[in-house]
Amino acid sequence: MTLYAVRQSIRYDFARPTGAGRQLFRILPANIPGRQKVRESGYAFQPEVGERGEFRDFFGTSVIEAAMPPGLISLDLTMHSVVERLADDALLDLSPSLSGLAVELAAHRTVGPRAPHHFTRPSRRIAATPRIAAFAQDLRSDQSTARDMVEKLGFALHNHMTFDSKATSVNTTPEDAFVQGRGVCQDFAQIMVGGLRAIGIPAAYVGGYLRTLPPPGKPRLVGADAMHAWVRAWAGEEMGWVDYDPTNACFARTDHIDVGFGRDYDDVAPVTGRLRLDGRQSGSHSVDIEEITA
Repeated sequence: MTLYAVRQSIRYDFARPTGAGRQLFRILPANIPGRQKVRESGYAFQPEVGERGEFRDFFGTSVIEAAMPPGLISLDLTMHSVVERLADDALLDLSPSLSGLAVELAAHRTVGPRAPHHFTRPSRRIAATPRIAAFAQDLRSDQSTARDMVEKLGFALHNHMTFDSKATSVNTTPEDAFVQGRGVCQDFAQIMVGGLRAIGIPAAYVGGYLRTLPPPGKPRLVGADAMHAWVRAWAGEEMGWVDYDPTNACFARTDHIDVGFGRDYDDVAPVTGRLRLDGRQSGSHSVDIEEITA
């Protein structure tokens, strides 16, 4: 078990006073039985907004909803949480072969938020284009288990792609990022989700936080951690869902802190909504994750 203090700050500055609007924020760490427990959590707006509240979306992600008053020239949202993170036991492979997985998927009858059927078809941002599908199919083996295929595809994608924060934008398609072989964690995750779905493995997009460590001998920088994205794949009835991080070529462990999951980035985007603007705006965010003692 690892205990973290998580802090995030989101700031917007507007060239002219804004009109009214409504925003949704998916930034609160999730409670996941047996995996992650939120001991305390809170957030604050500066200046204070109008009506605000929280709800859970279909997939169970906590959403902050805020009515933005007219006349804003800046807005700060700060969030703090204390999160207890348990390691996942993804090392013991209890998953079936891909043909066995197809049989188990066909027999699965529930349609709740974690049902694998939600994550088998193309979604608004993710479709298995011929190039991505062929990349995944080339790795497919009838002897491989579902979990093994998750790891194979994630590792191969990690080797194919180069992390480059300037190569893509939030609206870059998985196909475009895959063709140029460069992108950020959002691109890595969405490409992998599309590839897994193409070979019959239900896959979801996960948004959260990643605790990073400074190089040996270097000081830890406040705000140097980041929001992150990885993949959740269904590995059969017995094993359930496993999380893999293709950006770092590893299964998600205690350094990964969940916020939520969905069919693609749109389901777990940190900020969505509408705000009437006249002029330019600029935004920034910082994340700080510190391991603490109980």
